[in-house]
Amino acid sequence: MLSPVVLILAAGKGERFLASGATTHKLDVQLGDRTVLAHVIQAVEAAGLAWQLIRPEGGTRGMGESVSLGVNAAPDASGWLIMPADLPLIQPASLQRVAAGLKEKPLVVPHYCQRQGHPVGFSRAFKPLLMALSGDVGARDIVKGARRDGKVLDLPLDDEGIVQDIDTLADLENAERRLRMREHLPS
Repeated sequence: MLSPVVLILAAGKGERFLASGATTHKLDVQLGDRTVLAHVIQAVEAAGLAWQLIRPEGGTRGMGESVSLGVNAAPDASGWLIMPADLPLIQPASLQRVAAGLKEKPLVVPHYCQRQGHPVGFSRAFKPLLMALSGDVGARDIVKGARRDGKVLDLPLDDEGIVQDIDTLADLENAERRLRMREHLPS
């Protein structure tokens, strides 16, 4: 069976980041030795998962449209792990655990300290619903319906990177501190 494909959603304008005083799009800003987006792609590749970057020229009309574009870009996948592109501290093992969780339940929602994180994993069973998304309405209602039907695996993870997004310059500074701490920990 094929592995799920990670959909890296990068179509947003990053307006909150720019409003916080930044002069560069949050995905293109340096964090350590590479950009925020490059950190995310490196984690996905280290997890050994296929991925699609959803960053169309001119952006999209919102999260729903980005998800639909991503599923359309990888229509034969066994499922999709959907995540925003501003999670530079996410660990490859977290991506692997969400992918593996799809063998237990058709929808996987990771959590860190009771906070819902990303990526959220969807099996092929959700393909028609994901492809029908549009505008700024994401998959929240799909998750609610699946939860009512007992089809959701809530997966606790010990990875702050699944919730640590970059929305402001303060978030970037916090991520830089955490990255430096991680790099100085003994292996």
